[in-house]
Amino acid sequence: MKITALVENKSACELAAVHGLSLYIETEEHKLLFDLGPDQTLLKNAEKRGIDLTKVDTVVISHGHFDHGGALDAFLKMNHTAKIYVQRKAFEKHFSKSLGFVKVPIGLDRQLENHHQVVLVEGEQRLDRELLLFTVTDTAKFYSAANDTLYDEKGRDSFAHEQNLMIFAEKNVLVMGCGHCGVVNILERAAEYRPEVCIGGYHLTIPALKRTVPEEILEGIAGELRQYDMDFYTCHCTGEKAFEYLAKRVDRMRYFACGDELLL
Repeated sequence: MKITALVENKSACELAAVHGLSLYIETEEHKLLFDLGPDQTLLKNAEKRGIDLTKVDTVVISHGHFDHGGALDAFLKMNHTAKIYVQRKAFEKHFSKSLGFVKVPIGLDRQLENHHQVVLVEGEQRLDRELLLFTVTDTAKFYSAANDTLYDEKGRDSFAHEQNLMIFAEKNVLVMGCGHCGVVNILERAAEYRPEVCIGGYHLTIPALKRTVPEEILEGIAGELRQYDMDFYTCHCTGEKAFEYLAKRVDRMRYFACGDELLL
């Protein structure tokens, strides 16, 4: 398996950085994208790396925020065969609100909900022998206050629209987008699938304010992660301060920046 970060907040290479996430993953049976980033950055960075996005057969959109699915329309205009798996609730309206300001729409393009390539998922779904999508309902442990700025039409976002990906291979890999439901809760839910690698964001920083969650939350998360015999690659909404704190306390924690590649 090979995983390449095509969209991420940081870059130390020829690829452009932007706030968002897109991972290109090659397995024995698939060429897939986990998330699409917010804009044309995905397409430009893929071209720089010689990755042909028309050959992608599967797309998983982790949740209904534009920094993870904003490039969906552009992708569908160039790839006419891939199936796009997204939770049905992801196409509901989603907003961001901070410092008492008005709610800013941050959702997906609702006109694409009924596109023939889009597959609307409700809860857990096994795609094939390699791929499994699952959701998390218990979000009690080490809740991130960075979620408090995020809303849906009913009020504070419950993140029922968030899904995670398990890839079953020589090393089982857990992939998450923002981990809004909490990395600890997601890991507990995924334990039955025996992941050996975890990659994705933990949403421990409010992007607009660059404010990191309290230290006691970070310490609690670090304590939980140390219990797993697992390699952790985090990125995107975890935030640099939160990453540095966790990396000092979790031995197998690395940052996965734009352009980075992981061979498994």
